[in-house]
Amino acid sequence: METDRGLAGAPGRSTARAADTDLGHAARRRANPDRRPTLAVWKFASCDGCQLTLLDCEDELLGLTEQVRIEHFLEMSATEGPSGGRAELSGRGPYDLSLVEGSITTAEDAERIQHIRRISRRMVTIGACATAGGIQALRNFGDVDAFRAAVYARPDYIATLETSTPISAHVPVDFELRGCPIDRRQLLEVITAHLSGRKPQIPSHSVCFECKRRGTTCVTVAHGTPCLGPVTHAGCGALCPAYGRGCYGCFGPAERPNLRSMVAQLRRDGMSEADILRVFRTFNAASPEYAPVADLAAEEQDTPRAGTETDPERPA
Repeated sequence: METDRGLAGAPGRSTARAADTDLGHAARRRANPDRRPTLAVWKFASCDGCQLTLLDCEDELLGLTEQVRIEHFLEMSATEGPSGGRAELSGRGPYDLSLVEGSITTAEDAERIQHIRRISRRMVTIGACATAGGIQALRNFGDVDAFRAAVYARPDYIATLETSTPISAHVPVDFELRGCPIDRRQLLEVITAHLSGRKPQIPSHSVCFECKRRGTTCVTVAHGTPCLGPVTHAGCGALCPAYGRGCYGCFGPAERPNLRSMVAQLRRDGMSEADILRVFRTFNAASPEYAPVADLAAEEQDTPRAGTETDPERPA
């Protein structure tokens, strides 16, 4: 679920229409480019996919740069800094808006995010790594020393924390944009909302709503396919169910997910306790909303599995 500290609300409009209108108004208000708000993009432990989403906004990118001055974005910058040395990883600031990708996995990063928060007027975390620890948070359920020894020839060279944690576990965050990767339309909405001083209009409902909207038959009802759609945040356009596959939960937990019912349904679809834990511990492994799943999976041991009894709500 997104947080929106400090962003004013606004009447409901479609995301695309709101973004187009706000971009036009902002452009007229900021005819002087020297008065453009400043934007910084930061990377922590991640694959770079979410920050690259900004570069994927090909049609909108030029218009965006007329209204926002991108002052720090190593992914789209030369490898050398202005003085010929290595480009700065932390920047000087201050910045009006910082987009942060990635989770905190080292002591150095835990210090760096504190600095970035101090020089950022507003901070938005983007993607599953930044909002929920990412797939690298699987370390939270294992032995990090054993992982290091198995992967690296010289594990003593590797300095890392025992856990992978979201940015919000270390500093206050103004908004969380979920996804693995994030949706570019939602990213543009968050940026333009900042320019206009309003609350981003990002849906908080589940993927099931998106299936209904696009006319996709429910894969669980029709085929008994395990699907996390009922407890997953919307934003992907229900891509996997549209191709007959269950939702993998890459956009993280929906607002107030009913995990008890979800776990019971997964049991009925034939999943074991280990299977249930595995399906929740992927892109958003460290999400606090999913923390009760382990206990719920253990509690549901007596739930009948698919095929062991007649289910009056499921077609034969």
